[in-house]
Amino acid sequence: MSQPTRSEILGTLLPGFVGTSLPDWLAALLREGLGGVCLFGGNIESREQTAALTAAIRAANPDAIIAIDEEGGDVTRLYYDRGAPYPGNALLGRIGELALTERTARSVGWQLREVGVNVTFAPDADINSNPDNPVIGVRSFGTDPGLVADHTAAWVGAVQATGVGAAAKHFPGHGDTAQDSHLALPVVGRSLGELRERELVPFRAAIEAGTELIMTSHILLPQLDPDRPATMSAPILRGLLRDELGFTGVIVSDALDMKGASGALGIPGAAVQALAAGVDLLCIGTDNSAAQLEEIAGAVAAAVASGALAAERVADASRRVRLLAERLRSRASAAPLPASPVPQPEYDLDEIAGGFDVSAHAREWIAAAGGQYEVVRIESVSNIAVGVAPWGVFAAAAVADVVVAPDDGFETPAVAGSSTVGEPPVVEEARSPVSKRPRGPVAIIGKDLHRRAYARDYIDAARTEHGASVLVIDMGWPGDDRAYADVATFGASRLAGQALLRLLGGGA
Repeated sequence: MSQPTRSEILGTLLPGFVGTSLPDWLAALLREGLGGVCLFGGNIESREQTAALTAAIRAANPDAIIAIDEEGGDVTRLYYDRGAPYPGNALLGRIGELALTERTARSVGWQLREVGVNVTFAPDADINSNPDNPVIGVRSFGTDPGLVADHTAAWVGAVQATGVGAAAKHFPGHGDTAQDSHLALPVVGRSLGELRERELVPFRAAIEAGTELIMTSHILLPQLDPDRPATMSAPILRGLLRDELGFTGVIVSDALDMKGASGALGIPGAAVQALAAGVDLLCIGTDNSAAQLEEIAGAVAAAVASGALAAERVADASRRVRLLAERLRSRASAAPLPASPVPQPEYDLDEIAGGFDVSAHAREWIAAAGGQYEVVRIESVSNIAVGVAPWGVFAAAAVADVVVAPDDGFETPAVAGSSTVGEPPVVEEARSPVSKRPRGPVAIIGKDLHRRAYARDYIDAARTEHGASVLVIDMGWPGDDRAYADVATFGASRLAGQALLRLLGGGA
C-alpha cells in the first residue's frame, strides 16, 4: 500500500496558533503544504495587522485556506475587541427580510476580503429547536426549517459573491441539543426521516446555493450511527452528505480540540477517524504547536501504514482542499473589492429593534421611564464559540450600576460600579435582593436568563421587592414562556445593543 506524501497529509490540516504574527514553525509547515490556518479573536489586533498576517501566510503558501469564525453576530472574530456591528442570525430571521440578510453577508464578505481571509465558517444553518441549547441559540436563524433554509441560502450566495467561501454548519444539525459539544458529546435522538423533514432542510438549501464547504458537528445520532459522532461517521458524511444530498465541496470538521470530538480519542486519533469517515479539512483548534501538528501527521501516516486509513482517502482530501483554494482565487479575481477601506455596515436601528419581542409591560415601562433608569448586568459564562467579546448594550458603551456574577446568589457579594471594557468593577457586599437599591426604574439585562438559576433567583427577588419598576431584558435566546424576558432581543451584538438603547430611550 502506497503512503501519502507529507504534503498530502499536511494539506488536510487547519491549525490555529497563539499571537498576532505568523510563527516560524507555522510558516515552515505552510511551505511544506499545510492546508491553511484558522484565525481567532486573539490573532487579531487591527485591520492592518490582520492583512499583514494573512499576507505572510499566503507568502508561505499561496494555496493556503485562511479561515475564520465570522458569523456576523454574537460569534465574531474581526470585532472580538468591541462586538460586531451586525444583527446576528436570529434577529435577521425574525426581521424576515432576505435582502437584509444578503446585505449583511456581503458586508461580512468584503470585510474579510479586505484583510485577506478567504473562508468564513458561516452561516450557522442549525435550527434552534431547543430553547435550552447552550451553544447555538441566537446563532441560528430560527426554529422553522423553511425560514432557516431561506436565510441560509441567502447568506451563502451573498458572502460567496464577494469571493469568500461559505461553510454551512454544523452538519447534520446541532440545534436540538442541550449540551455544548465543546465540553461534552451531545446525543440527538432524531431518526433519518425526522432529519430529512427538519435539520437537513437548510443544508439542502446551502448546497443548492453552492456553499463551498460544510462543517461537521461533534454530536452522536444513534439512529444513524450508534458508535461515532457525525464528524467521524462514514454513514453520515459519505452516505448522507455526499451520496444523498450530493455535496461535492470540502467537508471541514468542527475544531478537534472540542471534547465532543477528542475527549475519548485525543486529537490525533480524532483526526484519523475524521479523515477515514470523509472529512477533508481538519480544523485542529486555537493554540496549536509544531509538536502537536507533527503528532497528528504521524498518526495519519501510521494509520495508513496499518491499513486503518486508505492512502487514497488522504490524497482525495488533500486534492479537494487544493481545488477549493483554486476556486477561491477564481472567485476573488471575479469580485474585486468595491472600495478600500471597506465601509462599516450601516443599519436602521428602528428596523433592528423591530425584530425584538417586546411585551406590553415593557412598552409601559419604557413610556414611564422616559429614558431614565438604572442597569443591572447579569453576567454569564459564554460558550467557547462566543468567547469573551463585549456584548449588547455594554459593547455599545452602556455602564452597569450593578453586576451580578455567575457564581453569586442574590444574597452573596454582587458587583457594583463601572463595567466598561477594560475597567475592573468594584466589589460591593449585597445586603438585599438587589445589591444597590434602584432610585427609579431598573433594567435587568443578561443572556439566556431562563437557563441560569442565579439569574432567575435574582430576578424573582427584584420583582418581589420592586414590582413593575423592574424590566427584564434577555439578549440571548429566551425561554418559550418569556417568563424572564420582558424584552427579548435575540442577539447580543453591539448593533443589537445600540438598537436596544434606542428602544429604551437612553441613547444610540
